[in-house]
Amino acid sequence: MKFNAVLDDIVSYEAGKPIELVVRDFGIESKDVVKLASNENPYGCSPKVQEAVSKIVANMALYPDDSMMNLKAALSKKFDVAENELVIGAGSDQVIEFAIHAKASKGSKILMNSITFAMYEIYAKQVGAEIVRTSSREHDLEEFYELYLEHRPEIIFICTPNNPTGDAIDAEALKSFLDKIDSETLVVVDGAYMEYTAFKDASKSVTPKELVSNYDNVLYLGTFSKAYGLGGMRVGYGIARPDIIKAFYKLRPPFNITTLTLEAATVALDDEAFVQECIAKNFDEMGRYNDFAATHGLEAIESFTNFVTLVFDEDRSASSLAQSLLEQGMIVRDLKGYGLNAIRVTIGTPAQNSRFFELAEVLL
Repeated sequence: MKFNAVLDDIVSYEAGKPIELVVRDFGIESKDVVKLASNENPYGCSPKVQEAVSKIVANMALYPDDSMMNLKAALSKKFDVAENELVIGAGSDQVIEFAIHAKASKGSKILMNSITFAMYEIYAKQVGAEIVRTSSREHDLEEFYELYLEHRPEIIFICTPNNPTGDAIDAEALKSFLDKIDSETLVVVDGAYMEYTAFKDASKSVTPKELVSNYDNVLYLGTFSKAYGLGGMRVGYGIARPDIIKAFYKLRPPFNITTLTLEAATVALDDEAFVQECIAKNFDEMGRYNDFAATHGLEAIESFTNFVTLVFDEDRSASSLAQSLLEQGMIVRDLKGYGLNAIRVTIGTPAQNSRFFELAEVLL
């Protein structure tokens, strides 16, 4: 069977290996498997969320509220933006898809960092767009601007802090960059890990309010999959001027968010104390990874997220370490697909991190 020719140039996104497959493939009991590959909150979600969701499980026969009234109201209050400046997606990935399908087509150019979230490229190639990448590992906004002037892309993706490297852009530098971009170019600022950045360094934190108030061509992305511990619920959001959101609604399928997801995300926003406690624990534990990297001659890219990327020199194979760890029940992310001799490790609980160090110590 023949398929759309644009699919020939697309490599499928590979999510972190699930615990169930490790159990099956290596005969390890599930209780002995530690997953530090997908940047989930190791402390889970707020107990208030668990309680709220359990109360509505019996009401699954009805479609969810497609207006998403309660969640939009909660997000509007949190970020001080209007409800018509919000779109909710099945993960922020779906909002990325909306953006690309709304703005790009065959022959369009889309600018992104050399190493960044893989779904930007995958969705771009689905519409036949051309990918323009920087050459630098971290976001270099001067290079971004040079490529912008040369290629005049329809969309620019800025991932800050960046996945999978963890680095973040200075907020004032980002604003200076945005000041120079014409209003017909959509700039997507992906803040999936911004809650962590705001905790660690306010100078690198940007808010949807300041972006939407000052720029009519910027889309801010956020998610509940990371700090809020709702990766299994698949809910993200986009914040932009009403005309952008209106265009996205022409692409949004009906009932794209489940009843359980709507309730979970709405309640999660109301327990900020839980989120901040998880983030504080995250950075307490991150110091152990920096010490481990220094001891073993690895580069730990400074991270403003809930993961750390450990870069190996050319004499050692990060892929070999990742595979050896996997065979012992420790799941981390091998970054060879991004062109890096590195692994990305989610910052887990103290016990999970100790297990990583114990295994990696022997293998290194």
